[in-house]
Amino acid sequence: MIQIRGLTVAFGAVIALDALDALLDEPVCGLIGPNGAGKTTLVNLLSGFVPARSGDVRVDDTPLLGMDTARRVRFGLRRSFQTEQVVEDLSVWDNVQAMLDHVPHPLDGSDEQVHRALEHAGLLDCAAVPGAELDLFRRRMVEVAKALVGEPRLILFDEPGAGLDERESRVLRDAIAAIPERFGAQVLLIDHDVDLIAAICTQTLVLDFGRRLALGATREVLDDPAVRQAYLGA
Repeated sequence: MIQIRGLTVAFGAVIALDALDALLDEPVCGLIGPNGAGKTTLVNLLSGFVPARSGDVRVDDTPLLGMDTARRVRFGLRRSFQTEQVVEDLSVWDNVQAMLDHVPHPLDGSDEQVHRALEHAGLLDCAAVPGAELDLFRRRMVEVAKALVGEPRLILFDEPGAGLDERESRVLRDAIAAIPERFGAQVLLIDHDVDLIAAICTQTLVLDFGRRLALGATREVLDDPAVRQAYLGA
C-alpha cells in the first residue's frame, strides 16, 4: 500500500508534483498521464532519486522519504527503467543473480530464488545466454525477473511494454498480473499503453501538471471525461 500525503517536488521554480494526495492500495495499480504530468518524477521520488520539498510517503505504513536509495532496495523496493539495465557480458542467470547479491536473502536459497524468477519470466530456456544476444522482449523480461528476487515489497515498472508486439505484450501482461499472488509484492505500472493498464490494473492514478486528475477503479478512471480530454485526446 502506497500512501502519499501533500507531496510536493520542485526543480527550481518548476513544480513537478503539487501537493499530491493518493492512496494506492490495490495489488496492481496503474499510473498514467500526458507527457510532463509528473509520472517519472513520482517514480524517481519513490526510488530515492529526487527529494521532496514537502509531504509524506509511506509504503505499508513505513515512512519512505527518510531512506536513502540503498535502504529502499533493502526494504523491498524494485523498479525497471525505460532503457533496460541488462549487463551484456553476463548471462541471463547471472544478471538476475547480480541483483540478488545486492539485497537481503537466505544464502542457502539463492539458486532457488533465481530459478523461480526466471521461470516466472519465461527465461529458463535462455538462462545461459549472454545479455548481448537477447532481443528487446527478452531484455524486458530480464528486468521483470530481476525485480522478483530478494523478497520485493513494491515493484515499479516504467513503460515495460514499449516496443513489444501483441503476443509479447500479452506474455508481459500475464507475468506482471501474477506477481502479487506469487511473490507478495504490490505493483505500480507506468505505461502509455492504455489497453495494458486496463487489462491488469484494478486501480489507476492519473496525473496532469503534477496534480491528481483522477484516482479510482481503472475502468471508471479511463471513462472519466476529464481524463479522456487530458490524456486520451477525446
